[in-house]
Amino acid sequence: MSEQAVGTVQPVPQSGARRARRPWWRSRAAFAGYLFILPYVLFFLVFRIIPAVMGMFLSLGDYGIAGTFTFVGTENFTRLFGDSLFWNSLKVTAYYTLLTIPLSLGVSLAMATLCDRTLRGMSIYRSIFFLPVVTSTVMSGIIWVWIFEVDGPLNWLLNLVGIPDVGWLQSEAMVIPALAVVSAWKGFGYNMLILLAGMLAIPNEYYEAAHVDGAGWRRRYWHVTLPLLKPALFFVLVLEIIGSFQVFDTIYVMTGGGPVRASYSLTYMIYDQGFGYFDFGYASAAGVVLLVITLITSLIQHRLMNKGKSA
Repeated sequence: MSEQAVGTVQPVPQSGARRARRPWWRSRAAFAGYLFILPYVLFFLVFRIIPAVMGMFLSLGDYGIAGTFTFVGTENFTRLFGDSLFWNSLKVTAYYTLLTIPLSLGVSLAMATLCDRTLRGMSIYRSIFFLPVVTSTVMSGIIWVWIFEVDGPLNWLLNLVGIPDVGWLQSEAMVIPALAVVSAWKGFGYNMLILLAGMLAIPNEYYEAAHVDGAGWRRRYWHVTLPLLKPALFFVLVLEIIGSFQVFDTIYVMTGGGPVRASYSLTYMIYDQGFGYFDFGYASAAGVVLLVITLITSLIQHRLMNKGKSA
């Protein structure tokens, strides 16, 4: 036997050359995923990105109802920041946001806590609590206008305890609190489901350990539930802030921006200036300002959330 045959091992012949492995983004599974997300991407592009870009373009010009466009640069923004109507709408939006967010978060958290129980028929109660979310805004607005009427059921109940009639939607001081109540009622079901999902994801071992240490239900809720619920609470907070900045439909149905523009929010101003006075360039400038405010607020919240995770 030769030395080459003894000292070396001949490679085993392969049936064929191994094919080069495709990158994951070119695989068949990735292609199927692209097909599934394509409708949403197209929807987002057509109804979100393109209108936003067009709004930025229109904010730099004077666009008439006849379709004529004249480039004016930053003239619309200069006019906007010198308009007392804009600052009033910004103040109304901020006031509405400050009232709506604590009320909505408080109601949503309370209802999620009540639904976090293994009781018979709890799924039915959860479905009932979610009904305001799927109810038409126009129908909800009409019902709440009737409730807030001077001779409506709310004032009738207040009269039973000696409180005189209140013009909820006719009073400059009470119209925003009334709208905040409607907003909290309309959206608490969706927020409740998010918070409830966060509560159900908390491992039961934490509660058992706290119970062994002698903690009552209040301490368990304060030191176990709420700290572990922070991501869900923060997510709901972000949604509520963005939704409060963009409130329109409830105001449109219930007050029309009144009385005396006490509920004249920034989004309602954009609608009114654009489709009421056909000043589309000016309305687009207000929309760009709203976009910047929402973006800055979201970035600040994202930074705070990341800081809380790293702490």
